[in-house]
Amino acid sequence: MRIVQLTPGSGDNFYCENCLRDLSLVRAFQRAGHEITLVPMYLPIAMDAEVAKAASPLFMGGLNVYLQQKVGLFRKTPRWLDNWFDNPKLLKRLSKLSGMTSAKELGAATVSMLEGADGKQRKEIARLTDWLAVLEDKPDVIVISNILLAGLAPAIKEKLDVQVVCLLQDEEDFLDTLPNVYSQRAWQLVAEQLAAFDLFLSVSEFYKRKISRRLELAPERLLALPMGLDAAAFTPTAPPEVPTVGYLSQMCYDHGLDILINAIHLLRRDQRIKNIRLRITGGSSATDGSFLRHVNSRIENLRLGHCVEFVDDYGIESRKAFLESLSLMVLPTRKPLAYGLCALESLAAGVPFVTPELGVFTEIANATGAGVLYGPNNPVKLAETLRPLLVEPEATAQLGRKGATAVREKYSMDETVRQMIYRFGLLTSSKGQNNA
Repeated sequence: MRIVQLTPGSGDNFYCENCLRDLSLVRAFQRAGHEITLVPMYLPIAMDAEVAKAASPLFMGGLNVYLQQKVGLFRKTPRWLDNWFDNPKLLKRLSKLSGMTSAKELGAATVSMLEGADGKQRKEIARLTDWLAVLEDKPDVIVISNILLAGLAPAIKEKLDVQVVCLLQDEEDFLDTLPNVYSQRAWQLVAEQLAAFDLFLSVSEFYKRKISRRLELAPERLLALPMGLDAAAFTPTAPPEVPTVGYLSQMCYDHGLDILINAIHLLRRDQRIKNIRLRITGGSSATDGSFLRHVNSRIENLRLGHCVEFVDDYGIESRKAFLESLSLMVLPTRKPLAYGLCALESLAAGVPFVTPELGVFTEIANATGAGVLYGPNNPVKLAETLRPLLVEPEATAQLGRKGATAVREKYSMDETVRQMIYRFGLLTSSKGQNNA
């Protein structure tokens, strides 16, 4: 089957579960023998050699989208000038500017993008659809990474007459943080674009229940397909001798890094684990600066500097080494998440995860039997939950081994792709019958 995957990049400034999911999907489609083209959008995405072979040039470059939103002149500039603004190194630098990534600043641009061919980025959309239309082999299915790109679907459908599928993962968090006037208009536009899609696939049962209330889709158009991972990339190892807690996620307020810092402070009072260490990785966005200054100030005030380590590199090889160094992976998130890749990667490495009883983490814990959930989400309760797991390392290591087995059995990305191809086949055969 011939598939095109449209994936917006984050500039690789933080651990982006959406980006990592799509890259893993591309690799799994390749392993299964399908023709897959990855179309990066907005910002560059770090790719391995195999994925890079399947990648197209960058489309909808973030700077071009921004300039066309702000200045009418840039909606008419020639392509040679637009190409200069799509320079990956330039976009990488600009992705670190808060004005380019803040949800509030992006409100008007989000609405414009959802307006599709009627929006201010119509030139960029035309370039994308023109490129798709002249591919040597017409795709059977185009997969759009999230509902924020819904404005592309009508133009793609009209130009190519192809099946269009949308993946769903935590989109409402972004749309709901826009200023009211933009949020309401964005949701209205999303509703107007739904008819252009043939199928919606939620990354978890939890998120299907959540997003179905917003989209009001017929049951046959919205399915849950729990996302897996490339578990074979991780190797379970013996736990460290020194009790070590890890945090693997974007370092932001929503994901509760400050809660974990305070819990570590409480745990160090216990003589049995007074040598506890905390390792942190996952990067940050340009808007997280104030929060990180608060976190660093808290670490200094609590005199935790000697036992807290920030790891800058969170690429795949570094993540493997990072997870192998942990006793537990902890994410005290304040918001329910849809995918929970950090927990799946942790289990694949044989490390149990600890999270609040929120979102997909409850689903993963029930499926694997290797997640520990707690509530309410505060430092005291988190410390109480972590203490027995750190004091009894062998029981915790056994829990990790159980998780490593379970995640390979129940969360394989190869199985995810097999299920997706089955669904895509139903769509294309149905279209053929309709055309006949």
